[in-house]
Amino acid sequence: MQKQTISTKPIRSLEDALDQCQILGMRVSRQRRFILELLWQANEHLSAREIYDRLNHQGKDIGHTSVYQNLEALSSQGIIECIERCDGRLYGNISDSHSHVNCIDTNQILDVHVELPEELIRKIEEETGVRITDYSINFVGYRNPQEE
Repeated sequence: MQKQTISTKPIRSLEDALDQCQILGMRVSRQRRFILELLWQANEHLSAREIYDRLNHQGKDIGHTSVYQNLEALSSQGIIECIERCDGRLYGNISDSHSHVNCIDTNQILDVHVELPEELIRKIEEETGVRITDYSINFVGYRNPQEE
């Protein structure tokens, strides 16, 4: 679930993420910039290990600890997305509110934009007494249908 930040401007680009860091008073170190650039270039959800490996493969000198600390800081401030999975955390860029499709056979998480009918949202609000301001849905399935 996405954390609320001070700014109401959505983070739709690398520049928005860097601006949000500055608004929050976070130092934009070389390592932090490397991580943000990678997440916006990759446009997929990556583990901390994958981020570390890709950055080092690109010749960017960054340690394991620095990767983990920066990912924690960026995700706790809502600048990047952190998805908890049974096999660990995955990190990705944030591009407005969105839902996820969890593909079981490829182990990918795909971002999708789903807009629920207004009548369904009103029904949920009536049943729960909670005014819905945002939502995300997690879908689970197979890219290649399983034979039964």
